[in-house]
Amino acid sequence: QVQLVESGGGLVQTGGSLRLSCATSGRTFSTYVMAWFRQAPGKEREFVATITWSGGSTYYANSVKGRFTVSRDNAKNTVYLQMNSLKPEDTAVYYCAAGATRLLATKNSEYYYWGQGTQVTVSS
Repeated sequence: QVQLVESGGGLVQTGGSLRLSCATSGRTFSTYVMAWFRQAPGKEREFVATITWSGGSTYYANSVKGRFTVSRDNAKNTVYLQMNSLKPEDTAVYYCAAGATRLLATKNSEYYYWGQGTQVTVSS
């Protein structure tokens, strides 16, 4: 069983930065494709970023490209999402996901394991 626990969310002003962390349990963390998704009120959960098991390849949604950076530390079983130049439209609950078998997977249904989410609120 794999458990994912997100942290680092909070309230920030427009233009500010936050770094989210996703701590995982499970001996095979280093083999998982990991991703971040987000869900704003009244909207469907959407893809944000993904990273391959080695960290060598990443892929981002167009809405965050150039502002967000996903990374991972396999020694710490943790994946990160550095969010810069935040905008009010980035306000959402951010979820960490793991377990996709397709590299750079972007669909909810491709991920087997999910965290509980962390709230990010960007004030204007």
